[in-house]
Amino acid sequence: MVDGYDAALFDLDGVIYLGPVAIDGVTEALSDLRSTGVHLGFVTNNAARTPATVAAHLRDLGIEATATDVVNSTQATVRMLQSDLPAGTRILVVGTEALAQQLRDGGFEPVSSLEDDPEAVVQGYHPELDWHLLERGAIAIQNGAHWYATNPDMTRPTERGILPGCGAQLAVVRACVNVDPKVAGKPFRPLLDETVLRLGADHPIFVGDRLDTDIMGANAVGMDSLFVFTGAHGKDDLLAAEPSARPTHIGWDVASLLQPARPVDVDDNGVIRCGDQRIHLDDGKASLHTEPGTLEEQLDALRALLHAVWELDATPGAVPARLDRLP
Repeated sequence: MVDGYDAALFDLDGVIYLGPVAIDGVTEALSDLRSTGVHLGFVTNNAARTPATVAAHLRDLGIEATATDVVNSTQATVRMLQSDLPAGTRILVVGTEALAQQLRDGGFEPVSSLEDDPEAVVQGYHPELDWHLLERGAIAIQNGAHWYATNPDMTRPTERGILPGCGAQLAVVRACVNVDPKVAGKPFRPLLDETVLRLGADHPIFVGDRLDTDIMGANAVGMDSLFVFTGAHGKDDLLAAEPSARPTHIGWDVASLLQPARPVDVDDNGVIRCGDQRIHLDDGKASLHTEPGTLEEQLDALRALLHAVWELDATPGAVPARLDRLP
């Protein structure tokens, strides 16, 4: 699949790792991908760490990476701020010290007190967020400060389960104000535009585990995408996805890039096929006429079913329950 692209861009949480743990097989798959000559980039909505820290984490997991291979939502936020605000603007930071440092490096003055009369508020994910910081952010916005957010992710996939993300922290402040933040991260354009600019990619593919950020973000900039099942979303999310959140390809994990794309065909009798799997339509209802047992067979069955639902407006019936190997 990767042969048609000059770069493969990866979300991190749920695609490359879950918290501190690499997803099974990802290290070997990335090494094999590098050997093809394709440029690899790592793109994260999470603004809690600097690119250098993220790259160090990747190297600890056995993944070759430098800070220039990593683009985070703070970098996109900084570029957005630079187009909106003059250098030296005082910004109340509702996030980590890493976020503050990147704002400082971008020419702004991070502050932590309302007494500093901040002209803007920048909010990013903080794993140990002080509630009083949320309160200061809300008051600053009520007082007229411009509100920016690094990313909107409501949840984060981790090795322990699904946890609240930056979007959940934004919602606390949003409950107190009458404006929405200006957002840099996926699914909004700034982060992926920043990534393409920094990595010099002409025809990349984006790999993600979330439809509402990764896949919608790729679609927003006209980029092909691969959805993987190792993170936040699963088969039911795919079946319910609106056109703006539908990926170009689906695969179990990042190693799918090293396999051929799996085409879906409709024969003269209206039978939808992917590999050996067959979906029939009866009065607009999709039914599975094969017995997918292996993971690969279930992925083919889902590809055929998605074609029926997305392209032919069919209803999936009881098929998803039979795809029990897929989350």
